[in-house]
Order: sequence, then C-alpha cells, then structure tokens
Amino acid sequence: MDAVWMLPVLLVLPLLLWTSSTFVFYFKKCFYVAYMMLLAVIAIPICILKSGGRDIENMRVIRFIVRHVKYFLGLRYQVSGWEHLQTDGPYVIISNHQSSLDVLGMMEILPDRCTMVAKKELIWAGTVGMICWLGGIVFINRQKTSDAKNVMSDAAKTMLADKIRLWVFPEGTRNQNGGLLPFKKGAFHLAIQAQVPIIPIVFSSYSNFYLRKEKEFKSGSITLKILPKIETKGLTADDVTTLSEQSFGIMRSAFMEISSQTVQSNGPSTH
Repeated sequence: MDAVWMLPVLLVLPLLLWTSSTFVFYFKKCFYVAYMMLLAVIAIPICILKSGGRDIENMRVIRFIVRHVKYFLGLRYQVSGWEHLQTDGPYVIISNHQSSLDVLGMMEILPDRCTMVAKKELIWAGTVGMICWLGGIVFINRQKTSDAKNVMSDAAKTMLADKIRLWVFPEGTRNQNGGLLPFKKGAFHLAIQAQVPIIPIVFSSYSNFYLRKEKEFKSGSITLKILPKIETKGLTADDVTTLSEQSFGIMRSAFMEISSQTVQSNGPSTH
C-alpha cells in the first residue's frame, strides 16, 4: 500500500521540478538546509575524534565535507586572485554577504587555520550550530555592541597568539539589493588592533540564478575575486573609518565589475 501512495509522488515530483520555478526554489532551499544538517551529523563525531572538541583545525574537516554540495544545487565557482591568499601568518578576510549560499563559496577557498565571525543565534541551529562551534567560529551578539566589541578584542588577541585567520562579513547582514551595504567597523577595529592585513574577497551577484522575493533558484555561476591585501601596520583606531571606506570602495568596484561579467556568462535574468 505504501508503494502505491509513493507512485503519484514520484510521478508528480519531476513534473513540478520541470514546470514550477517556485517549487524548485523551495525544493532546493529545503534540500540545502536538510542536507547541511545531515552533513553536520557526519562531521561532528569526526571532529570530536580528530581534535577532541572545539578546534579551528576542524574547519579542514568541514571544508572537505561541504565542498561537493554545490554540484547538487547546480552551482559553479570561478576564482581569481588565488595568489593573494598565499600570505603567511594571521589576517582578516572581509567579503560581501548575500545569502546562506555564501558558505559554499567560503568552502571553495577557505585557507587553513581560518574560521569565521557569525551571529550568536547560529549556535542554536541544531547540528549546524554544533559543527560551527566545533570549528572554532567566533559568535557575537549583534544586539549588544559592548559584548561584540569585547568578543572582537579577544579575537584579536587569539589571532596573534594562535596565528589564525578570521573571515568577517562587514555588511553585518545578508544583502541582495544589487550592491554593498555600508560596512560596520568591527572587522577594521579587529585588523588594526591585531596589526594584521585585510584581504578583501568579493562574490559576484547571485541575481541571475537566485532571487528570494521572486522565488527563483536556477543553476548558475559565481565569480569569487580575491583582492590584494590591505596592510594595517602602523594604523590606529583613528584610521578605522578611512580603512573601512577604502575597503568598501575597492570591493564595490570589484563587485560591479565581476557581476556584469557573470551576467553575460549566465545569460540575462528573466526578471
């Protein structure tokens, strides 16, 4: 009897995937979330056995396990500027933030001994939250500025002591409005306090394959452009605003450039 009930589902599912872009959108979104949670279930015991608990070295395991997910979603990545990541010692990576899909791009290029700064709420995201904790992700409370500053100050000390790298989204939230939001200052305070370079990384616009409001999620190509490092040695807290504005200008120009190129390679948007 169960097999009889399954037969209509198996017949209707391919039809919906073929004819309904809205169905495809929700199907891919649900698959992405569920599959990432399943991969976390696999990764958690491996990380615990490998490192004994919370350790930035667990990001190697996470990177390896997650990298193939892009194929299921029909995504391709084109990376330029690899040479700019060949930098010894600690540094701060800053990048634009469009959706949870950014994680897949991160895993394409994540350097060794690199973890990220994320909102505190992520730790409650089931198995994904647990694997984030095991990967040494730095959680901040975005609602309490004083707490966030203290966490970033401690992160700067840890960067120097343990020679780690941190990936920060300076926009502070997801943005799919065709540009970059004004940068918050945390990443720049962090880099100046630690006196480490900043490496900007830009994701091209997702608008030609992923449109949240229009419920569209097609296959597509994303360009990742790794830009030359920006030195912070000798800078002080008084230079934070200038450094932030400089980084914003560089990244915005790169975003407009690579997004227009990606539009041509993916074809025109239907919206």
